[in-house]
Amino acid sequence: MNKLMKLSTRGRYGTRLMVELARNYGKGPTSIAEISRKQDIPIKYLEQLIIPLKKADLVTSARGPKGGHMLSMPPEKINLWDILVLLESKSSLVDCLLDRSVCSHTATCPVRPVWGRALKALVQIFRSTTLRDVSEFQPQFEGELLPCNEDN
Repeated sequence: MNKLMKLSTRGRYGTRLMVELARNYGKGPTSIAEISRKQDIPIKYLEQLIIPLKKADLVTSARGPKGGHMLSMPPEKINLWDILVLLESKSSLVDCLLDRSVCSHTATCPVRPVWGRALKALVQIFRSTTLRDVSEFQPQFEGELLPCNEDN
């Protein structure tokens, strides 16, 4: 069985929350309960995730019976990196890319530059992908959801 690097639940759920808000952009506030139902994310988790997104001015809120949350700017102005850098505890594949002192082999490690190139590629993909891009995604078949398989 292959083990892949993965984003935390916080990063994945936060991105899905933002995609749901992008799908409703311009239609008024979306309630946490509706996001929870559509994305199958616990309400309590969504309530925690909305706080840093509001503090970063990516999300605004409206109170009242028809209240809820909405993007504070058009979905094409928010990229996935904006969201992930807020919600993920680490923004690097390996600790030595951010802090050379964590490993005594940093200066001579032949793999460290590869980690650096891989991180740059990931960041570039996340920065160049907007909420509009992913909110408009319509899978043609289930296999399209996976970026690669073992045969590639």
